[in-house]
Amino acid sequence: MAAKLKRPPIARLLVAQSLMLAALSVAGMLAAGIGGGLSALTGSGIALVANVYFAWRAFRFQHARHYRQMVNGFYRAEAGKFGLTVALFTIVFVTVPPSNPAFFFGAYVATLLVHWLGPWLLRRPSHT
Repeated sequence: MAAKLKRPPIARLLVAQSLMLAALSVAGMLAAGIGGGLSALTGSGIALVANVYFAWRAFRFQHARHYRQMVNGFYRAEAGKFGLTVALFTIVFVTVPPSNPAFFFGAYVATLLVHWLGPWLLRRPSHT
């Protein structure tokens, strides 16, 4: 049985996460200077890059041949997102350790929490 599902408007969610990245970077810079801003930028950037990868990988095929292929695609995308997140954390901690860990981890978590807005941001407008 062929699967014909529409691609969700995931771009709205990624734009919301990008806006969160910008807002947290500016807030970090105002609160703790350049170090705080860069820490917030790298923390939020890790979450954003991993989510962009997941969206690209999971939704690149609009019409898979079978539901099983779609589900396997989501599993592979999630595994890749996890691996990319681990790699990005490793790269950041080895090359440029965050000067303000509170801003770094706070921005990472805040950017991930934007997903809670997903049902509202991904809602399709009604045409009634």
